[in-house]
Amino acid sequence: MSLTAKNINENTKWQDLTLGLQVYEPATSRDFMTGEWRVSTPVLDMEKCKQCLLCVAYCPDSSIPVKDGKRLDFDLNHCKGCGICVEACPFEAITMKEGK
Repeated sequence: MSLTAKNINENTKWQDLTLGLQVYEPATSRDFMTGEWRVSTPVLDMEKCKQCLLCVAYCPDSSIPVKDGKRLDFDLNHCKGCGICVEACPFEAITMKEGK
């Protein structure tokens, strides 16, 4: 049986998991709620945000949604709190707070 992110659930036996829980298929980040891992949370200050969208390009988890050419608030279900967006923002519109 070939396991994919979509068919792993609470009934999956440990013997059926891949070695080191490696994922062998692309584009599966939306299938996992990786935000549970987060120890720091990004906070957006919309007053400072100039909608340059640099943070979107740098986010390794695609956790910054864009609609109609404007960024929205963070998708915290998938954000791991790495802080790369803070470094990418030239307007200091993003800060990190400790905790979820």
